Amino acid sequence: MRRARIAVPKSFDYSTDLQVRITDINYGMHLAAEQVLPLALEARTRFLLHLGYTLTDIEGAAPIVLDCVIIYLSQAFYGDTLRVEVAATDFSQFGFDFVCRLTNTTTTEEVARLKLGTLFFDYEKQRRLPVPAAFRARFSHR
Repeated sequence: MRRARIAVPKSFDYSTDLQVRITDINYGMHLAAEQVLPLALEARTRFLLHLGYTLTDIEGAAPIVLDCVIIYLSQAFYGDTLRVEVAATDFSQFGFDFVCRLTNTTTTEEVARLKLGTLFFDYEKQRRLPVPAAFRARFSHR
């Protein structure tokens, strides 16, 4: 079986710590794979707010998720603290990727990687928009 791959950037733009909640646990008593996405979305939201943006306004454009890839690498358990690192990578004319790495702060094991393919969109006109130049410039070091 061919496995999905997500390249880890050389550096991340932001990190935050999140605790694994009881609602994140599955019948195997560990972090459910489907709960990795909400943790990454929380970190993405904190990152955007840290930059002075909102979920619906980045330099006048709204980011929307086009695709998501999650790679579950090790178990995490109720009460574990995960460091979620976020990077904006792989810019194109209309979008980019948010790449997240989740690491257990106690064991230092990488728990998961996630990629959110993101497009800029104008909801009023129902059309895609180019990546705002000011937003792209924040990540020109890549």
